[in-house]
Amino acid sequence: MARTKRDEIIVGLDIGTTKIAAIVGELGEDGIDIIGIGTAPSKGLRKGVVVNIDATVNAIQRAIDEAENMAGCEITTVYAGIAGGHIRGLNSHGIVAVKDKEVREADVQRVIEAAKAVAIPLDREILHVLPQQYIIDEQDGIRDPHGMAGVRLESKVHMVTSSVTSAQNIVKCANRCGIEVADIVLEPLASAEAVIEEDEKELGVALIDIGGGTTDIVLYAEGAIVHSAVLPLGGGHITNDIAVGLRTPLEAAEGIKKRYGCALPALVGEDETMEVSSVGGREPRILERKLLTEIVEPRIEEILEHVRREILRSGFWDSMAAGTVITGGSTTLDGVPEVAESVLGLPSRRGSPREVGGLTDVVKSPMYATGVGLVLFGARGEHVSVRPVTAEQDGGVFRRMRSWLGEMF
Repeated sequence: MARTKRDEIIVGLDIGTTKIAAIVGELGEDGIDIIGIGTAPSKGLRKGVVVNIDATVNAIQRAIDEAENMAGCEITTVYAGIAGGHIRGLNSHGIVAVKDKEVREADVQRVIEAAKAVAIPLDREILHVLPQQYIIDEQDGIRDPHGMAGVRLESKVHMVTSSVTSAQNIVKCANRCGIEVADIVLEPLASAEAVIEEDEKELGVALIDIGGGTTDIVLYAEGAIVHSAVLPLGGGHITNDIAVGLRTPLEAAEGIKKRYGCALPALVGEDETMEVSSVGGREPRILERKLLTEIVEPRIEEILEHVRREILRSGFWDSMAAGTVITGGSTTLDGVPEVAESVLGLPSRRGSPREVGGLTDVVKSPMYATGVGLVLFGARGEHVSVRPVTAEQDGGVFRRMRSWLGEMF
């Protein structure tokens, strides 16, 4: 981990579809201070997955350089986020006998391993194993079983799996910038670290992270993750709709969305106008802002309708007593929480990073939720990931083959 003369430096690298953000946090006695931020437009990703290594490496390098200059330190290690349609979440269950009639660390490790023993395809690997609860001799709801008496220990866990190659490509891009990846973290899990309160997790809450290329969903009930999913819809679709609807270049459409975008027509005055660039060097036009909301609102509603179906499909709809927390760059548009309440029928609030000091006025935006969450994840040291990832590590396929051959011979 990169160190300065002051305290420990932790860096979160949010590799998104529309932007790459490097957030530098300094771990001090009073918590975490954000001391540097670097962002760069992301050109080499599609729906959260790396499709062009060189373009992604260049964007990461620009973001890292900017963050290093602002923080005045050298970045050598990062916690990187991963998302994309290849992410799959599943709940699993493990049972073991307690050896000495008292639960020790070895028993907890064995019961987690038992829960992990599910068949997954060779081109996939386990990214996270997140304990939900432990059961000792039919006594359920136990969060920490260490030291408890019993003869039978069960664990219920939520496992997140990802494509081996997608994770490897993220590591490869970081390594080519001269940076090691300390851990790869599911992006909505990181966002939840930054924006969700503990009492919301206990009551039951849905985190909805609407990014540029994907919408990530994580459901909490009784303090633990019970469901995760990634939908291939995001803010990029809104930008495309604006470009087509207003007949303007994509770059101009993105600027119009950020400056004038609104998801609720009631919030826009009748006389409000905006300047819209034309295609092919034609003169710009002055159009009513209400026209823009008529394009944005249906797409936001469609994304949230897909989210609603996913929550219903998970079977945990009735557990969402605290409602939903929406975050991500696309939720900075006016009116999105109101549209979310109307479509989902659940209380909704916009989630911005909390529990950090330093450059709070800069990072206190939903678009930095994942980056700040990655820093918090690294700082807490609660490594729920299965393994750290380094430049020398090979793929999960070869690792499994080696262990299989070791058992045979």
